Parts: sequence; structure tokens; C-alpha cells
Amino acid sequence: MTHARTRPRPVPPAEVRARLGEPEGRVKDKILDHIDDQFRRFIAHSPFLTMATADAAGRADCSPRGDYPGFVKVLDAHTLAIPDRPGNRIADSFRNLAENDGIGLLFLIPGMRETLRVNGSAYPTDEPEVLARMQTEARQPKLAIVVEVAEAYGHCGRALIRSRLWDPASQALAGEMPTMGEMVAEQLGLDIPPAQLDQALQENYRHLY
Repeated sequence: MTHARTRPRPVPPAEVRARLGEPEGRVKDKILDHIDDQFRRFIAHSPFLTMATADAAGRADCSPRGDYPGFVKVLDAHTLAIPDRPGNRIADSFRNLAENDGIGLLFLIPGMRETLRVNGSAYPTDEPEVLARMQTEARQPKLAIVVEVAEAYGHCGRALIRSRLWDPASQALAGEMPTMGEMVAEQLGLDIPPAQLDQALQENYRHLY
């Protein structure tokens, strides 16, 4: 099957700013170049973040990261460390950071509408003292991503309010979706019962660390 490609008209940068207007002064003033006590507390309560990276050509990737609240460690006011827990082993983030050290993080706290954004540069480390601080379930990660903070600021809750992300009624939408096994079986044309794929996925989830 061929799919027609749709490419709407791009808006020039100058026109984007003209349409959006300028941000208020206090919006710019809230951007810090470090992690203060308030943001340190936010990170200590956050069990989930999204991590954006890009390769040398600018091809972007955004991946989810999660663990117990406080799984990201604040090493000092300018440095964070994120444990690398077992995943799909594609290692997109590590590949991108090897070519382009820019990184963007978005921290979330369940039930809280506001989020925390952190931008900067990053690199992998196997420093024993850092990894030891991230030990969980009697195991510690093999690698961690060190983030050198350039910007940190709170983001308003409009997006989470509009999405009703924390509204329990919104979880009913998941019931309208096919299972991951059903999706993979159709996408790859596999002659494997979707229930078998779902069972394999559940088995994989049992080995979080």
C-alpha cells in the first residue's frame, strides 16, 4: 500500500513570532541557569520524564524515562544524573549524544499540572560513585547520563489541563486501543497470535531492573 504524503505550508520564523507575540518579561525572568531548592524538590518527587536528543543531522528522538520518585539525582546545582535502566537496547539517546550533546528534559509529577523543563548538554558516565547512588532492587545501572544544566524553568499547566491527563475518566481511552501485541502483529505481518506477543511483553516487564 502506498500512502500519499501531506506537507502543509511551513511558516517562516519571523511570521511565527509575529503571530504569537512576545513573551511577558516575567516569563523570561523565570528561566534559571541552575537547579535551585524548589526545582531540586520537584525532581525529588518526579517518577517520570521525557528526554529529547538529536543526532548531528538534527534528527530528533524523545524517549520516556521512569522509576521511583527521585530516580534522577541532583549532583549539584548545575549537574543531574539519570540512571539508564534496562529497555529495548536500541540506545537512541546514547547514539545521539555521541554526535550532539544537546538534551532537553521534561519532568512530571502525577496529579500536578505544572511541569519542569531542563535543557543543557549531556554525556554518559560509568563513575562508580554516581552509579551507586542509583542502586535499586539490589542492582545498580551500568551507565548514567550526566546532564550539565543550562536552563531550568517551570512550565504552566495548560497542556495537562487541556489533555485531562490526570483525570481518571481519561484512562477509559486506553480501553479503546488494540493491545501492543495486536498492533505489532499487524504492523509486521506476523503469523503469531497477538495474545502470545502480549504475554511475552508482560514477561519482559517483570525484569524492570
